[in-house]
Amino acid sequence: MPRGKWTNHKGRSRRFTNPEELEEQRKREEQERNWKKNNRGDDESSSEEEEKPATKGDKSNSEDESESESESEEESDDNKKGVAGLIQIDNPNRRQLKAKKLATLNETLDTAEPAQLSRREREEVERQRKKLHYQKLQAEGKTDEARADLARLAIIKQQRAEAAKKREDEKKEKEMAKIQKSAETQRALGK
Repeated sequence: MPRGKWTNHKGRSRRFTNPEELEEQRKREEQERNWKKNNRGDDESSSEEEEKPATKGDKSNSEDESESESESEEESDDNKKGVAGLIQIDNPNRRQLKAKKLATLNETLDTAEPAQLSRREREEVERQRKKLHYQKLQAEGKTDEARADLARLAIIKQQRAEAAKKREDEKKEKEMAKIQKSAETQRALGK
């Protein structure tokens, strides 16, 4: 007994098909072909014979036969093998499209209530509304954060104004010092 999933054919003796077996198989296939040809020929000839005797009055008979054939085909489609014929299967996920009239659609649109939002959607809308309201109050300076920002800005403006005033005073003092120096130099030169 070989080990593993696959068998190894190396080292085994070869097995050849007997010529008699091949001949028997060929004969069986040939007989089947002949039998099929004979049956087809019989079906064609019998259908031709049935069509020939039909006259104008017999057209209704041929129509009845074709209807009965189509019904038998439908029945054969309905007759399923095994339990499948007993169980009626319907896909619950499949959406069945129904034809709607325009008049009924217009009426439903007029009387329809707005769609209810889910909890998450409601929360998102509420969050956006609150954000816009907060931004409006922030722009008006009515929130604590805005007041703190405005106070900080006022302090910064005051510091900048003081620094600018200091710079101007220093500039004036430098100019005065220059003027005094130049006046002293002129006095020293003039004496």
